[in-house]
Amino acid sequence: MLQEKNQKIPHNIILENRHNLSISGITDVDSFDEREICLYTQLGELTILGKELHIDSMSVESGDMTITGDIRSLIYGDEDRHGPLSALGRLFR
Repeated sequence: MLQEKNQKIPHNIILENRHNLSISGITDVDSFDEREICLYTQLGELTILGKELHIDSMSVESGDMTITGDIRSLIYGDEDRHGPLSALGRLFR
């Protein structure tokens, strides 16, 4: 069981017509609202910007998520950050 947790989940993104987004390899969700979804993947931070964004489904076990809405941009952040920062870490970011 411990070996399974150490294995990396593949990270893939499929965007269809700038309206339907499927993501795999998600490790954590930091925050979300109808304009911005901030999450962490196996490859670091990912921010999704748009309008009327909705998380349709998410599986914690498989790391898969589907999002619908008017998707305007996908922005990758630090590759080294795979989880949320502590309060002290945010001050020195």
